[in-house]
Amino acid sequence: MGPVSSAAHPLALNAPRHPPLISEPWLRERFTPLRAHRPVTTGDGHTRWRPDQLRRAAVLVPVVSRDADLTVLLTRRTAHLHDHAGQISFPGGRAEPHDPDAAATALRETEEETGIGADRIEILGALPEYVTVTGYRVTPVVGLVRAPFELRPDDFEVAEVFEVPLPFLLNPANHQRNAVVAQGHRRHYYAMPYRGYYIWGATAGMLMNLHAYLMAEE
Repeated sequence: MGPVSSAAHPLALNAPRHPPLISEPWLRERFTPLRAHRPVTTGDGHTRWRPDQLRRAAVLVPVVSRDADLTVLLTRRTAHLHDHAGQISFPGGRAEPHDPDAAATALRETEEETGIGADRIEILGALPEYVTVTGYRVTPVVGLVRAPFELRPDDFEVAEVFEVPLPFLLNPANHQRNAVVAQGHRRHYYAMPYRGYYIWGATAGMLMNLHAYLMAEE
């Protein structure tokens, strides 16, 4: 799967001319209710699902705050799972009937998968729903995770937990737009390789939405 182009996200044209100081106060300001910007990348494309067939799910986009540094916590799924085995993901999963909202789903799944409790997470806001080719309508919930915390990964679902610097993920130079032909269809997808990790698919698409939301002009 080779890159078709490494062009910046379409909304990069609306990004500030000078890179912002990516800090906790800046992140909080970007999620104030007065900002109504909505990113344009809302799904994987070529989905075969009707709206009534989509299953609700939520993920946490965990931004970890350590002193002056911000990182995004990600997981690598175990190889035996039915969906997205071995891929890089946010902690999250299918909504349960007893979950009152997407934030509750994201917090519950995060604790189950990583051991990080809701008491260490401050919800900042949510990005638009993201429709996946596997039939999920995912709400990405952005949360600020306060260090220190203890990791207790679920051995069945999570092979590894790691962090990527937020400035790396927000830098258009690190965004790729690649293509693959599957079942006669050419599909484009975003990727953000980081060291030995290949972040792509829905996770990279939601990170592109985060980039568009945070970096867009008012």
